[in-house]
Amino acid sequence: MSTEATKPRFGQALVIQYLQQIGILAGFIVLILAFAILSPYFLTLDNLLAIALQSAINAVIALGMTFVIATGGIDLSVGSIVALAGVIMADLMRSGVGVPVSMLAGTVIGVGCGTVNGLLITKAKLPPFIVTLGMMSFIRGSALIYTSGQPIYGVPAAFRFLGSGYIGAIPVPVIIAAVAAGLAYFLLRKTRFGEYTLAIGGNEEATRLSGVNVGFYKTLVYSFCGLMCTLGTIILVARLNAAEPIAGFNYELDAIAATVMGGTSLAGGQANILGTMVGALIMGALRNGLNLLNVQAFYQQLAIGAVIILAVLVDRFRK
Repeated sequence: MSTEATKPRFGQALVIQYLQQIGILAGFIVLILAFAILSPYFLTLDNLLAIALQSAINAVIALGMTFVIATGGIDLSVGSIVALAGVIMADLMRSGVGVPVSMLAGTVIGVGCGTVNGLLITKAKLPPFIVTLGMMSFIRGSALIYTSGQPIYGVPAAFRFLGSGYIGAIPVPVIIAAVAAGLAYFLLRKTRFGEYTLAIGGNEEATRLSGVNVGFYKTLVYSFCGLMCTLGTIILVARLNAAEPIAGFNYELDAIAATVMGGTSLAGGQANILGTMVGALIMGALRNGLNLLNVQAFYQQLAIGAVIILAVLVDRFRK
């Protein structure tokens, strides 16, 4: 696995980064082996495809979160954005509006919410935690008001293909997540947008003094996160054939956990797209394995919370 990070200054840093990559892969393999021993069904092809399918939404949203955290920020509103974009998209389709226009409307909502986050952070100089926490409640409330708290059922069959279709033996959501990861990798490694994202997280003031429009690029990062939320929304609504204003609860926790476990530093300046994808798979495998073992939902929450705390501790340790 390649390393996606700011350039290390010493050979020792290269060794540490390499060990980080090995560490997350080793952790993933240990998790797989443990569940394979405890449940004979876990390693079947059908179940592995199910894990990949279940991880696709979290993986896509975590890609956007990776860019946000790489700037030293955080976005707690991703789950609410999924809910609002979903209900508007599904309502338009149910009303007879075409699929492309409905998807475009959902994209405008997702990117718009992300842009508002970015503008409040960069123009009003508010902390990302406070802004996105407030937006989490505001956007969720908007979704509940729009639907009167009711779910919206029924989307066109052509649209459902994006959530439940297959190309060959591969579920379409897995292909979408893989394409999104390729796009995110390209943006982070090959474009000025990715270069400035890491630079802002590494030293925002130095980046500003070097002539970079920090406010513009930070806003762009939150807009991109909103775009990834919309992509996750499309998969979710198409898969469930429905949209709910309460959808997306705890998506922010899963996205942050996948991102940090994958090697992206909470302090900013360091990001790893492939690591984020592995982190999302770890979260998916953990949930799937616990379900197979008939572990109660309350204990699953406990286990996932422990994984998030462990990921943060590892992030702190590697500094």
